[in-house]
Amino acid sequence: MKKQELIHLHGLLAELQSQFDAAGETVSEEYRELGVQPTSIHRSKTDHKAAVFALIHGVTDELEGDENTAETEAVTATAD
Repeated sequence: MKKQELIHLHGLLAELQSQFDAAGETVSEEYRELGVQPTSIHRSKTDHKAAVFALIHGVTDELEGDENTAETEAVTATAD
């Protein structure tokens, strides 16, 4: 993946994190500690990759936590 594509993905995930923050749920302290923002274009590709992985792990952990607390209902598989 090119650096520009990685920065774009970083921006999308950062937007997802801001949606979680608005809902009062903290996604990733690890991401905040890295200090790499999508607008930090001077940072290395490796730094952005680490930030993307931190965001992905934070989001998946948060979603897994929601899955355990929410009631799930079976949905039938139908095609439109």
